[in-house]
Amino acid sequence: MNREHLIQLIKRKRSYLCVGLDSDIVKIPQHLMGTDDPVFEFNKQIIQSTIQFTVAYKPNLAFYEARGLAGMQSLYKTMQFLEQYRDECFVIADAKRGDIGNTSAQYAHAFFDKQSSGFEFDAITVAPYMGEDSVGPFLKFDGKWVVILALTSNKGANDFQLTVDHDNTKLFENVLSTSSHWGTSENTMYVVGATRAEMLTAIRKIVPDHFLLVPGVGAQGGSLEEVAKYGLNADCGLLVNASRSIIFASSQPDFALKAGEEAHRMQQQMELTLKIKGII
Repeated sequence: MNREHLIQLIKRKRSYLCVGLDSDIVKIPQHLMGTDDPVFEFNKQIIQSTIQFTVAYKPNLAFYEARGLAGMQSLYKTMQFLEQYRDECFVIADAKRGDIGNTSAQYAHAFFDKQSSGFEFDAITVAPYMGEDSVGPFLKFDGKWVVILALTSNKGANDFQLTVDHDNTKLFENVLSTSSHWGTSENTMYVVGATRAEMLTAIRKIVPDHFLLVPGVGAQGGSLEEVAKYGLNADCGLLVNASRSIIFASSQPDFALKAGEEAHRMQQQMELTLKIKGII
């Protein structure tokens, strides 16, 4: 999905919601455990109940890889199911890959080349620590996106991301300014945690036009209002992710209904912020 399609999707759905499919088999409703593939059945019902309110889905690879072949089969079925919504949602592999060039090239084929691996995501999250040659292979696929980790929500972000150099420039700011030249705003996004919303003004000075993938709203306590206030640009430029607060809104047989209600609540908030900004 290209940038223009994504922007039009946001305007049409009046939403910039991304639903994280962090589908932990330990947490999914017990009544699904009798199905052939409980995780896929869970994902399918979550997607069906939220698709009208969301513009993106983000399967977290850890929850699938941890279950070995069975988990990867659940992911494959989920991606196959999403094929029918190809024009209705943007799909991000939350994989946080990044390695030397030839290894990154294989990762790129794994997530972008359907003929090679059976998977075709629109985007993948990538750690930039190893530099340009570790990110470049992902950018060789037309129409695909790299989502570069810049400033995360976790406590450990203080260990490296907020350290400053001799010019008093924070490491994450160097990551933004340097990597912004590797691709363009047409194929590169950045992860910026919602709990760091106060830093979005400075981030927008460095990457004014890029999309930002913002986790941390919902269960992690980030404020959607603050993220919108400081992070929205003329094209919206945000994908705000919520995972647990939506997919685990209920552990009962009504889980999909409750997930849809929470997604709708967030979409309504997002619609208001888009109107205030004059985007819709």
